[in-house]
Amino acid sequence: MNVRKIVTLVEELLVEGGRPVVPAARVAVVAAVIDNPWAGRGFVEDLRPGIDAHASDLGKLLAGRVVEALGAPVEAYGKAAVVGLDGEIEHGSALIHTLAFGNHFRAAAGATVLLPAVEKRAGSGTPFDIPLKHITDATVRSHHQSFEVRIADAPHAGEIVVALAAAAQGRPQQRLTPFSAER
Repeated sequence: MNVRKIVTLVEELLVEGGRPVVPAARVAVVAAVIDNPWAGRGFVEDLRPGIDAHASDLGKLLAGRVVEALGAPVEAYGKAAVVGLDGEIEHGSALIHTLAFGNHFRAAAGATVLLPAVEKRAGSGTPFDIPLKHITDATVRSHHQSFEVRIADAPHAGEIVVALAAAAQGRPQQRLTPFSAER
């Protein structure tokens, strides 16, 4: 796996809706910009060799870094793959939609539910939103949120951006009723 760069973003939201957020709401994202192992090879029928060669290492690389960057227990999480224009969306999906990738983040976060995801094909600098959900109960409404990411020079045409996002809480100032209380 050839990693061109790793980008780490940490946001602390201090005010939402005109009111203080106490404690500050923290979200961290760690993204790796890697060479697309399938780009330039035409249609590749069997993606398994590339998945086996890269997915687990990529998950291991990102999971510890995003938990460390968050600096707090993870309550919500998500993942993303943005494939450069010379690749297929399936190339990003192949790397992130496998237990070999996701289990590293689940273990690091103490999570039990599947990671919500976004995949797209785009040029360098295209914004993408990473969906996040609660780490043990996907029905917890307060933790359904998204975080926008943009890497100015990625992905190049033959690259993939693979990112993990972690939040230390649900949406700031959330006030929707739980699913069980809805009429």
